[in-house]
Amino acid sequence: MSEKILIPTDNKITKNPSSERVKKPKWLRVKLPVGKKYTELRGLVDKYKLNTICTSGSCPNMGECWGEGTATFMILGNICTRSCGFCGVKTGRPETVEWDEPEKVARSIKIMKIKHAVITSVDRDDLKDGGSIIWAETVDAIRRANPNTTLETLIPDFQGNTKLIDRIIEVHPEVVSHNMETVRRLTREVRIQAKYDRSLGVLKYLKENGMRTKSGIMLGLGETEEEVIQTMKDLRNVGLDVITIGQYLQPTKKHLPVKEFITPEQFKKYETLGKEMGFMYVESGALVRSSYKAHKHAN
Repeated sequence: MSEKILIPTDNKITKNPSSERVKKPKWLRVKLPVGKKYTELRGLVDKYKLNTICTSGSCPNMGECWGEGTATFMILGNICTRSCGFCGVKTGRPETVEWDEPEKVARSIKIMKIKHAVITSVDRDDLKDGGSIIWAETVDAIRRANPNTTLETLIPDFQGNTKLIDRIIEVHPEVVSHNMETVRRLTREVRIQAKYDRSLGVLKYLKENGMRTKSGIMLGLGETEEEVIQTMKDLRNVGLDVITIGQYLQPTKKHLPVKEFITPEQFKKYETLGKEMGFMYVESGALVRSSYKAHKHAN
């Protein structure tokens, strides 16, 4: 049985071995999305049955991001070939590739009048090209239909195959992101089929080929402060430009348990350290997710 976490009023973290379920701390409370821009986009999504990660993933920052003209779209289906212990995406045999998907995504972005789009995908290890052809065609389609929209591609590792990664580089999105997710020691448990050094290698290759690079990690899985700082150093050593640091939240009881809720003060400490290390942008906070404040990272 996993240990439970008590959150006292002084914001210190203590561990409780009892089976009593502990409420999330107050800094994890999410405000309901409001605002004219949010209401407008929500209406368009419902009217045209558009698919965004913002809505399907119940992102806590949806209202804020939509208010700034940013939205995230997932391509290549919603079934992943990997079964990472932290991720709520379904695992199994993926669906057949929809070759008209790039045009559908481009149309959605145009209808929603999105200023900055984040494109992500499931892992498609079942495909010889890892889905890289659809990735490139999606960026091209968005460019044609929405020439003023900036783009971030949150890509899988493509098993470290540089020929596949080159397809992303060739279409040159403003930002290319690939998440480390966790520290070296926990990678095998958290990401299963991914490799810490392979992900670092992907980010290094992207940077060496002129991309603005970005990565994110989740906290609360049992990592130590020293391990987090070392991961930040490893990312900076491969030239990473933007880092996001957020709190891991357990999607279901079948997923890895939350070992610790990180305080706002600790997140602030990592933000300060990240800036001192030389990252261009550091987004660090309990509710920070990969696409949080993504529009400014493209500047």
